[in-house]
Order: sequence, then structure tokens, then C-alpha cells
Amino acid sequence: MPRHLLVLLSVAMLATACTSTDYDLMKTSSIGKTKFKDNDPQDFGKDHPGRHEIHGIDLSKWNGSDIDWPTVKRSGVSFVFVKATEGKDRIDPTFEKNWRSAAAVGIPFAPYHFYYFCSTPDEQADWFISNVPKASIQLPPVLDVEWNHASKTCRTRPDPETVRASMKRFMDRLEAYYGKRPIIYTSVDFHRDNLVGAFNDYHFWVRSVAAHPAKIYSDRRWVFWQYTATGVVPGLKGETDINVFAGSAKNWKSWVAAVSRPAPTAIAENQPLPTPAQTNTLAYASAPAAAEFANAPPAEIGQ
Repeated sequence: MPRHLLVLLSVAMLATACTSTDYDLMKTSSIGKTKFKDNDPQDFGKDHPGRHEIHGIDLSKWNGSDIDWPTVKRSGVSFVFVKATEGKDRIDPTFEKNWRSAAAVGIPFAPYHFYYFCSTPDEQADWFISNVPKASIQLPPVLDVEWNHASKTCRTRPDPETVRASMKRFMDRLEAYYGKRPIIYTSVDFHRDNLVGAFNDYHFWVRSVAAHPAKIYSDRRWVFWQYTATGVVPGLKGETDINVFAGSAKNWKSWVAAVSRPAPTAIAENQPLPTPAQTNTLAYASAPAAAEFANAPPAEIGQ
């Protein structure tokens, strides 16, 4: 057989030997490397999560209670958001163990509340305050607002004005009691329907697992980005959500120091809520510089 035919035959055999695994490898080779393994990695382009220095997780009962916290710490987890309450009458059974365990190994932590639009903001604030001790609020508490598609009891979708008013009342109650301005967690559809252009003086934690937040959150500066639900973190069994902080490691250290300060001016529950001007520095009245950074717009934290 002529030499040129042998060469062509060899090339053809190599081409036909390519498997789906080879194709997947080529398809995902451009995906930026992240701190943790991801069972379903996405191509976020040049602005991939791996560019961020600070990574953290969020946990609930679905992650189980058998967590090796020292291993989680050593793996590079820098923060953890822990589910605390839901609606006006549910508490996550792993809440206390999770926040105390995070505290014990030195991972900054904060509780979050899953909001239901079938009960009032005051009913839900009462429930949160009754079940979430001030000791569990190292980082600011989080209000989780999403459309609850899978709920068997509450699929109410109020108009945007009602949504924002309910959120504001709930967050005012928490800020008055704990002395820290809450962080808002939200999803793409809920933000699109209710939050575009709103609450610009609050820190946002956004879910965006298929594209960079800049591509799908209209004009929203974010501080935390939940980029996957299929992450693998040493010390945890199964897959978990993983998040990044917008700023640098230096920004993170400064922000944690600012928001972790005691809140000596937090208001007793039986006193009137503060005016907006008061709430800007409520948690950090004794430390103006820290107050400015703790409640700084996301643009000042870095992105």
C-alpha cells in the first residue's frame, strides 16, 4: 500500500477512536479552574468563579448532620450561610449544630431565613428572632427571597410593590434587633420580577449557575455569588452549593472584621424601629470607619 494511503488510514482510525469522554474533555477544557470540584461545571468565560479568592458554602438539613467541620475548614471554606428558619413556624433541625460547629472551627457564619409570602413580615420576623440567638449572627443575617415553585402550602405571588414592602418591614425588624443590615439572597426570576433597581443600599447574594451574574442580573452589584449546586467539598457528603465573595482576600478580612463587631446600639423589640438615616450606622455607631465599610455599596467592596 502506498505510504500516503497508510498515513490517511492512520488519521482516520484515530478520528473514529475518539470517545464521548474525549469530546467532553475538549468541550470543558476552557472552563476556569475553581477551588473545589464541581460535578457539573459550567463555562462562565473569563470571569469564572475561580478568579475569586474567597469561597464559602450554604447549608441546610439537606446536607445532613454528619459534617467533618475541621476538614471543611482545612479545605479552604471561608464562610458558611446556615439555614435557620422558614416562614412563621419552621426551623431547620441542623441550624444550631451547624452554626455552633462553624464557630468552633473558626469559619465565619450567618443564619438565613426562607421567606413565605403567605404570612406577614412581622409574623416571620417574630419567628426568626425567637429562634435565632444573637450569638449566631456573626455575619449579617440573610433574607432568602425566591418564588416557591415546589411548595405544597404557599405559592402566592404578590405584586412587586407588596413584595418590596414586605421585605423592607422584615429586614427593618431584624436590623433593629440584631444591629446588622441583612443581606438579600435571590434567584434570577425573582429578581427580574421584583427587585430590579431596588434595595441598592443592601448587599446582595445572587444565584447564577449557568452564566456570570453580570449577564443576567440587570444593573445589580453583588457581594456574594452562588455559582453551583453540584459542588464537592471535603468534609461534606454529597453535592453542595458553593459561593464566592466579590472582593479580594484583603477586602474580605476588612469586611468580616467590620460586620463582626458587637452592636451595642441594637434596639430592644419594644422600641420604635429606626429611621433609614439611623439604620445606616446602627450596628457600628462606636466605630464610624468600620460602619462605612460594613454597609458600603457593593461597588466599594470590589467585584
